Amino acid sequence: MRIAQIAPLFEAVPPRRYGGTERVVHWLTEELVAMGHDVTLFATGDSVTSARLVPARARAARFVPNFEENGAPYMRLLELVMRHAHEFDVLHSHIDFWPLPMFSRQPTPFLTTLHGRLDRDWVRDIYDLFPAAPLVSISDSQRAPAPDLGWAATVRHGMPADLLRPVDGAHDYLAFLGRISPEKGIESAIRIARAAGMRLKVAAKIGEEDAAYHARVVAPLLGTDAVEYVGEIDDAAKPAFLSGARALLFPIDWPEPFGLVMIEAMACGCPVIAFRRGSVPEVIEPGRTGFIVEDVAGAVAAVAAADRIDRAAIRLRFEQRWTARRMADEYLSLYSRLARPARPALRAVGD
Repeated sequence: MRIAQIAPLFEAVPPRRYGGTERVVHWLTEELVAMGHDVTLFATGDSVTSARLVPARARAARFVPNFEENGAPYMRLLELVMRHAHEFDVLHSHIDFWPLPMFSRQPTPFLTTLHGRLDRDWVRDIYDLFPAAPLVSISDSQRAPAPDLGWAATVRHGMPADLLRPVDGAHDYLAFLGRISPEKGIESAIRIARAAGMRLKVAAKIGEEDAAYHARVVAPLLGTDAVEYVGEIDDAAKPAFLSGARALLFPIDWPEPFGLVMIEAMACGCPVIAFRRGSVPEVIEPGRTGFIVEDVAGAVAAVAAADRIDRAAIRLRFEQRWTARRMADEYLSLYSRLARPARPALRAVGD
């Protein structure tokens, strides 16, 4: 198939370090190319891809001050897509509502994967205007605030099977991976580790939007004997970081649509201890790949049980459920369904 992948402009594809949506777009794009499809990636010029790259701007917006002061970069991105739309069998957008007005008025089939939360008052105002636009959720829980939008499918994320693999580790600390922010639960992670009597290693991005929170609340808690901040890490550092941990702590305090760090931990054979929020019950299999808990006390109890989970079995379960090939297969099935010409309506005898 001839497929256009349309990425956000805040991070390169793939992101250099932290970045969720752009990472998924990269994994999907590379898998589709490996499967023999003709893929074009619309993204930033500093992206690295096996597909044909159409750059919408030179560099990722994370490195450009005041990027989001207006929508001009996304208007340029969409105009570039529209000029090439006739070349594709399907257009696959990952930039929320931005393409809906344009894509709904042209003939090439399209779909939009929504990567963010939908419990916002503006969601219905915009998406209800395009009831025929095919939307894809990344978990069933993501749909809960707006269950009657134009959902075409749920396709949960997957990652390359060989990107992260288990390595030897002492399992003598707990891990926190991702971003330092209130909703990611860093304070709960620190409380869990201290109550469990274990060290906590924190590998996380500190974004501008969370700098004040970090300085006021988190920084005083870091750098002690019990809590070590190792900084923002890339994929090369993740196998050792996750394989060496007794468990990954995922004590989120928001309805996260899909937490990639959960499947990254599974790829390394690391159990996940997660609060029951968002997509967690769709990803974690209790007692098999980790534990789903209700609070800090439950997480502390799970830490004591984490070593009883077979880490090789966690890795095997990752290979069965969470690979990029499975994700690509599900999207291809959806592409084919959307791109298939509609059958003409049958005429009644005598018409």
